Amino acid sequence: MEFVTAVKGRRSIRKYKQVDVPQNLIAELLTEARWSPSWGNTQPWEFYVLTGERLARYKEMSLEKQAAGETPAPDVIMPAIWPAPLKARYEETVGTLLTAQGIKREDKAARNKYYQEMGSLFGAPCLILACIPQDSAVEYAMLDVGLIVQTICLLAHDKGLGTCIMASTVLYPAAIRKIASITDDKSIIVRVTLGYPDPDFPLNSFDRKRAEISEFVHWVE
Repeated sequence: MEFVTAVKGRRSIRKYKQVDVPQNLIAELLTEARWSPSWGNTQPWEFYVLTGERLARYKEMSLEKQAAGETPAPDVIMPAIWPAPLKARYEETVGTLLTAQGIKREDKAARNKYYQEMGSLFGAPCLILACIPQDSAVEYAMLDVGLIVQTICLLAHDKGLGTCIMASTVLYPAAIRKIASITDDKSIIVRVTLGYPDPDFPLNSFDRKRAEISEFVHWVE
C-alpha cells in the first residue's frame, strides 16, 4: 500500500468481524511499530495485549461500570473544555456518527445502545493497552505514545486490519490493572481495538471531514 493511501484511508473502526487476529500477526505489527520515534530514543511505551477470556472480562467490567454510572478516574485526565472551533468539530462528528446509524439526538435509548457497543469495544477480538511509567515526564511520554499508536494503526490498515483509538474505556484503571495484570507503577494512557473490519457497517464507511490547511497552518516568511 502506498503510504499516502494508508494515511488517508485509515479510519476508526466501530464494528469488527468475529474473527480472531493471529498472535503472530499482532507480534509482527508491534515488531514493526517499535521503530517509531521517541524523545531521546527513550521508548517509554509498554503494551498489554488482551484477547480471549481476559478481553471478555474487560468488556464485562466496562459495561458494568458504565451501567452503574460509576465516576471515571483515569490516570490521565480527559479534558472537559475545548476551544470553540475544536468543540464544533467534535459535535459535528458526534452528529455524523448518530446520523449514519439513523439515530436522532433525542432518542436516548438508541444513543445508550451505541454507548454500550462502545463499552464492549465494538466487538473487537483484540485490545492493546498503551502504558507509560508513572515516574516519567508525561508530556513527552504522551507524545511518544501518540507516535507509536499512530504507527500501529497505519501498519494495521496496511495488513487489512482495523483499529480504533479511544480513551473511553481506560476510565477505570484500578479495575483494568487487575484484569490485565498491570502493575501500579504504570499509567494507563489509551487503548487501541484491533480486528478485521465489518465492511457493511455504516460507521465503517461514512464520509469523513478534515479541516483545510488554511484553518491551522500559518506561513511565516
